[in-house]
Amino acid sequence: MKNRTSQLISLTLIVFSLIFSGCDKFLNVDPPYTQDAENYFQSPEDYEQALVGAYDLLQGSFMSVWISEIASDNTIAGGESVNDTQGLHQIDEMTHGGVNSELRSLFRWNYAGITRCNFIMENKNNIDFTGKDKILAEAKFLRAFYYFELVKFFGDVPLIVDERIGAQEATEIARSPVSEVYAQIEKDLLDAASVLDPFSLVKGKATKGAATALLGKVFLYQKKYTEAANKLDEVINSGAYSLISDYADLFTVANENNSETVFDVEYTGAEGGGYGCLICLEGNAGPGFQGIRQYNGPVYGDGNSYNLPTQNLYDAFDPTDPRRDMTILDIDAFIAAQANPENITYGIGAGGHTGYYNNKYIKRQNELGLPDNDLTSPVNYRVIRYADVLLMAAEAHFQNGNVSEAQSKVDEVRNRAGVSNITVSSIDDIFNERRYELACEGHWFFDLVRWGKAEIAIDGFQTGKHELFPIPTLEIDLAGGNWSQNSGY
Repeated sequence: MKNRTSQLISLTLIVFSLIFSGCDKFLNVDPPYTQDAENYFQSPEDYEQALVGAYDLLQGSFMSVWISEIASDNTIAGGESVNDTQGLHQIDEMTHGGVNSELRSLFRWNYAGITRCNFIMENKNNIDFTGKDKILAEAKFLRAFYYFELVKFFGDVPLIVDERIGAQEATEIARSPVSEVYAQIEKDLLDAASVLDPFSLVKGKATKGAATALLGKVFLYQKKYTEAANKLDEVINSGAYSLISDYADLFTVANENNSETVFDVEYTGAEGGGYGCLICLEGNAGPGFQGIRQYNGPVYGDGNSYNLPTQNLYDAFDPTDPRRDMTILDIDAFIAAQANPENITYGIGAGGHTGYYNNKYIKRQNELGLPDNDLTSPVNYRVIRYADVLLMAAEAHFQNGNVSEAQSKVDEVRNRAGVSNITVSSIDDIFNERRYELACEGHWFFDLVRWGKAEIAIDGFQTGKHELFPIPTLEIDLAGGNWSQNSGY
């Protein structure tokens, strides 16, 4: 999504070094010098453009997906070498610390999104117009989304609501306890859900269902199982969503925004970009980075061999489960099955090779964006899909002792996948089903952490340390050193 108000917004939250330097397209105001932060919100169009700017930071979601999969036992970092995107390799090896470019990008991008939402809310009373309540509700949804990303990754984080701050003020802001951050997330999502419509005519816009589903997830992460079950059931009982018939169609461009879509990050392949500013991209960088290195053959496009599924993930599936091959591309098996395999070639990066690729988010020849098409995939990121809602509801109901409700929801997910039902006799049955259904979609590390299974599953994981990622050291320095680092770092 485009935003032309970033010159205004970049004046705020200086402590977080908000990502705009080096991104020329975010620095242009047309006509120049006619608007600034104090006189911007004078028309409904100004609010709408500012909201587009708040959505724009969702484009950095690919980084969250990479880190949450690579930190788990689902994937390895991969790439050209161990020095290629070194921060991902550190996370893969559980050797990451406060100096990590990828973690800093994630931290800054989400705070940039929060700042844009706060800028709207700070000026919410400038003028009145029809539809302003929906814009404010969407801003609250987005702010909740960005804060949820931050609290998942970093725990206690500075909580800033409805205002901009100056550089001096920023050095005086402390990290807020997780409980306070979650309370604000809950408030924003409740407010948003009470105003937003069940459906939006604009693809990618937040809806009542998206806000309610995210709230259910927020409750689940806090082990508030009764509240989680109630909110997730509200989404299910609304009748607004249903599983599509074929799992294989879930991740194609042609079948985006289907009945299973609760909330997507929208990308376009119509605008090129560069490696110098990944957050400036309008396309999804994930599929290109996760593509097959130096590939020459049918169906797929060449890529950079990042975020490669592991043998552990491949072996976790029942071989008869079609979701395995729809999730994981076994490149050698694929080549062997082609008419002339001797003509198909690919390269192996020194950053690691498993023989597997992320078949959900991978570059395909019929889904290429403009050059550089490594960076401009039009494939949307499925943030919340209905199958996830069903499995979250199953987990919440099981934890509440309602096994029959949990069973029915797991059955629904498995039936769509074309696999036989299982008896849900323990919470592990639901945990495993989440892996089969949602692998490589950016959930597994946090699932392992919140279930207390990370130390067993992840090599090098230290309980009491690696549940959270370190606050970027440079951000601590910019905040005047008044933030403590997370334990163990």
